[in-house]
Amino acid sequence: MHIAVLNGPNLNLLGVREPERYGTITLADIETACRARGETLGCSLAWMQSNDEGSLVAGAQALRGVADGALINAGALTHTSVALRDALLAVRVPFVEVHLTNIHAREPMRRRSLLSDLAVGVVAGFGAESYVLGLEGLVARLTRAGGTG
Repeated sequence: MHIAVLNGPNLNLLGVREPERYGTITLADIETACRARGETLGCSLAWMQSNDEGSLVAGAQALRGVADGALINAGALTHTSVALRDALLAVRVPFVEVHLTNIHAREPMRRRSLLSDLAVGVVAGFGAESYVLGLEGLVARLTRAGGTG
């Protein structure tokens, strides 16, 4: 089973960006944890991060025919990117939307997601563990649905 992980703007700054909100764990630490868990679940991961909306759209488009599923933390683009939404809708690859913080307990502009209704699930508010929880849920769902796991 092959899972892609797409990370949006400013996630490369984890560990130094607002540590009181996001903690001190880095995106590289999260990737290491996800790869380790993925190995035990029998799946490989492709990992990308971009601060550029166009690169994330291209990453989403590249999922088709390659990835069995995806984890997506689009960062601020979660709330603003119709282009990313349209790409995910077009490729029809099952994905879990992931957030480190509980977006529903944040500022009003962050409470709306343009992706949630397309996702097979949303995991938010568990910090870095949100990624691992999302991965476990996605793999379980794909396995039940007759995925390649």
